[in-house]
Amino acid sequence: MAEEKELVMPQHVAIILDGNGRWAKSKGMPRNYGHVQGAKTVEVICEEAYRMGIQYLTVYAFSTENWKRPKDEVDALMKLLRNYMKTCLATAKKNRMCVRVLGDKTGLDEDIRKRIAELENATKDNDGLHFQIALNYGGRDEIVRAVKRITENVQNGEISAADITEAYLSDRLDTCGLPEPDLLIRTCNEQRISNFLLWQLAYTEFYFTPVAWPDFTKEELVKAVEAYNHRDRRYGRV
Repeated sequence: MAEEKELVMPQHVAIILDGNGRWAKSKGMPRNYGHVQGAKTVEVICEEAYRMGIQYLTVYAFSTENWKRPKDEVDALMKLLRNYMKTCLATAKKNRMCVRVLGDKTGLDEDIRKRIAELENATKDNDGLHFQIALNYGGRDEIVRAVKRITENVQNGEISAADITEAYLSDRLDTCGLPEPDLLIRTCNEQRISNFLLWQLAYTEFYFTPVAWPDFTKEELVKAVEAYNHRDRRYGRV
């Protein structure tokens, strides 16, 4: 009998958390119930991912487009976010998790920005899972913000146009200092990236599952990593 090969863990996994509202509706519950359960799933997967050997986990929690949702749903999401910041701080302390928020923080309420700053500062030296939360995040918006910063550098005479390289632009993105994702997971059978990490996903493997995010478990994460292990990652080589 052939010996089973040990799984190679992706260093960085990104997840689009989809299906909270549909999951709740299927159970006869309001959409906000799905978001609450989805937040609990995030906590579980953070712990399981680190136990498995994944070093970086980035989740798409609230996009720039999500502001277009009904006001009562957005308000409930912001309330959930405020509560989650407290929970995340306790979880980070327990698991030595380093937390970082990606996205345009200026679009968030002042009290949320303050809690984000406190969370990032309190966990910046932790040596456990590097956990990134994308809030008020859009891939196009991130690139535009980076280009504006670079334009200012040129106008101020700090650099010339010839100094602008892929690496220089990467260092002006929200993800500066992070490795690019090896694996992107999207739940609830949607097969698009929805303006998420447009620059960073250039060589990322994609995995789509019909499982809604609140039902996503360690076993589902293992399935995604198994699929990743069956990919031939050639990075453009012939």
